[in-house]
Amino acid sequence: MFESIDTSLIDWSRAQFALTAMYHWLFVPLTLGLAMVMGIMETVYYKTGSAFWKKTSQFWQKIFGINFAVGIATGIVLEFEFGTNWSNYSMFVGDIFGAPLAIEGILAFFMESTFVAVMYFGWNQVSKQFHFASQWLTGLGATISAWWILVANSWMQYPVGMQFNPDTVRNEMVDFLAVAFSPMAISKFFHTVMSGWVLGAIFVVGVSSWYLLKKRHIEFAKASIKIGATFGIVASLIVAFTGDISGVQIAKLQPMKMAAAEGLKDGGNGVPFTVVGNIKIPKMLSILATHDIDGYVPGINNLIDGGYKLANGETALSAKEKIERGKKAIVALATYRKAVKEKDVAAKAEAKKVLDENMQYFGYGYIKDPNSLVPPVGITFWSFRVMVGLGGFFILLFIVVWWFHRKDKYQNMPWLQKIALWTIPLGYIACEAGWIVAEVGRQPWAIQDMLPVNAAISKLQTGSVQLTFFIFLILFTIMLIAEICIMVKSIKKGPDVLE
Repeated sequence: MFESIDTSLIDWSRAQFALTAMYHWLFVPLTLGLAMVMGIMETVYYKTGSAFWKKTSQFWQKIFGINFAVGIATGIVLEFEFGTNWSNYSMFVGDIFGAPLAIEGILAFFMESTFVAVMYFGWNQVSKQFHFASQWLTGLGATISAWWILVANSWMQYPVGMQFNPDTVRNEMVDFLAVAFSPMAISKFFHTVMSGWVLGAIFVVGVSSWYLLKKRHIEFAKASIKIGATFGIVASLIVAFTGDISGVQIAKLQPMKMAAAEGLKDGGNGVPFTVVGNIKIPKMLSILATHDIDGYVPGINNLIDGGYKLANGETALSAKEKIERGKKAIVALATYRKAVKEKDVAAKAEAKKVLDENMQYFGYGYIKDPNSLVPPVGITFWSFRVMVGLGGFFILLFIVVWWFHRKDKYQNMPWLQKIALWTIPLGYIACEAGWIVAEVGRQPWAIQDMLPVNAAISKLQTGSVQLTFFIFLILFTIMLIAEICIMVKSIKKGPDVLE
């Protein structure tokens, strides 16, 4: 069904998609986080009628708008790449994957773009109540947009709600609710969106701490820190909770990703968690992965060799057995289509039976070497530790900042203010590390166990992909630099009337 593709084309196409996705994710979390922070601030203004809170909300709205505009540009490019660089993927599962993206574009993005205009230009044009609603509806639109994007991504991690149609050679949606509300989608939504909230809180606390260091806009900074630190504590704890849920799901549905994130070659019962090097916490990985102190966690070698007992009592197949069954499915599909063409009813029925029996392993038929099923262990292992380690640090920082602010001592602690300021880039690093674990840890699959990247790609000239890679790299870098410069200029200027 899919033609053999040059490996260099695969590598460059993956690199281009990774480049676009990582640049896009520099802008999205701050959008999600600031939407909540400025919504809280306008709520205070709505309740009190204080001009102070109005100007405070307007300042963070300005920063939100700068970030929001650049994020849209990278997001549009990202969606188009599914058609240009991954056309086999789009053909194979477009009926399913396209639905949440269409809903996101028609409903959520339309909602954002409508109310964002009222939010910025309607302060003196609409009622206080309508502007208050527009503020929250803009944030809600951004969050709903994230929901549908994450539904699409979660389906790639855990494909459900579909049925393969051998006549069209496409997977077709049969249960929309299963796709839209799969356990993977729900946990990924909360974990990802809350990580954006954490970044927004880090940004607000960090920028406000800079004002304290410069002894400018003191009351504005103190008010923003109070909201940012409180909001950050709540969001960080939710991220930790949803991360635990995600860990159990990954261990069950994507065990190779779990093994790579732990660097676990050989699994077993009561497996320890490796912090770094030889520092291990006894039985902790089993607890995290199964919520059972003696739970079985397979390692990389176990997943390749098979033979261990699954939770349902069945024996796990080896990678070679899955590959053989995948090849049977591919041959059966070709036989089925030939039988349809020749109107051979008996051959068609027999081929359909073989296809149905082996369709679960269809994607494995395009895997040439069982060892290629192992994702890059080093980058997955360290990205996971960066994400978790920084997440713990953020919780601690928010609590410390909140405590000293509550005691009215934070204003006189420049060392802590500097830590808060320099935590801003760490927030971005943590967000990117999370996506590296999610996407690199899933390789070589475009769709988990269903379609590997070597079968999902478009047949393009490698040189064309290389050229556009460097064009995007230059353009996105210019956009990023421009955004940083504009935001820094706005921050240096500060809120308008709070000198």
